[in-house]
Amino acid sequence: MFKTFNYAPAVAAGGLLFIAGQIGIRADGTVPETVEEQIDLAFRRLGAILQAAGLGFEDLVELVSYHVDVDKQLAAFREIKDRYIQADAPAWTILGVAALARPTLVVEIKAVAATRAA
Repeated sequence: MFKTFNYAPAVAAGGLLFIAGQIGIRADGTVPETVEEQIDLAFRRLGAILQAAGLGFEDLVELVSYHVDVDKQLAAFREIKDRYIQADAPAWTILGVAALARPTLVVEIKAVAATRAA
């Protein structure tokens, strides 16, 4: 996928790690039917990118969430987010959108993390 779309899941620049939008898909490429599973998988993907960069959720400085139906998703999103982000909360922007890259996707998360000094 990365070569097909000329896509990087994250790019480090200026002491920050810019993480592209993460969606809740399973390892086999299928999209879960429940919003809760999509949210959890998106946070797992975000966590894997942070871990690969030697970072954790505590290093997030910004979080942006995109919701196809924000009113129906926000309570579940907050509950799941709080399982992953337990330290100081990053700046968080919540956006309602008409659609995402696949018709069955209902949430996407992008983020910025501060890198640690060597």
